[in-house]
Amino acid sequence: MTAPGDLQQALFLRLKSDPSLSALLGGAGLREQPTDNVASPYVTCGQTCAFDWDTGAENRDDQLITLHVWSKAHGEAETRAIMDAIEARLADAVLEVGARGQTRLSLEFSEARYDEELLVHHGLLRFRALTQENA
Repeated sequence: MTAPGDLQQALFLRLKSDPSLSALLGGAGLREQPTDNVASPYVTCGQTCAFDWDTGAENRDDQLITLHVWSKAHGEAETRAIMDAIEARLADAVLEVGARGQTRLSLEFSEARYDEELLVHHGLLRFRALTQENA
């Protein structure tokens, strides 16, 4: 199976190469996990779940990966703009994950909401990643 860390690295490389997303994120950008006192807005990688659907005929990996968008801006416009840019960059993308093969992404779920405890707008994007390993 493709390691979740390999997938995360490929996702971050693709996102970092998007100048419009970089402009929306400003300084903090993409982070592996949230930290105290980080400048807003930023994106973190959340839970990754891996499944092996090996049928014997094909060697495939299936993973769900969640990206979190964090914004302290007034209103949710900034969160939505970042989510739209991520979706445009990743939805139906094909990523090279090392020498192992290609991973195709599809958006499974997205949501934006205000987190009253943290006082931030929080966006969630969950992608399904299906990897076809090289023979």
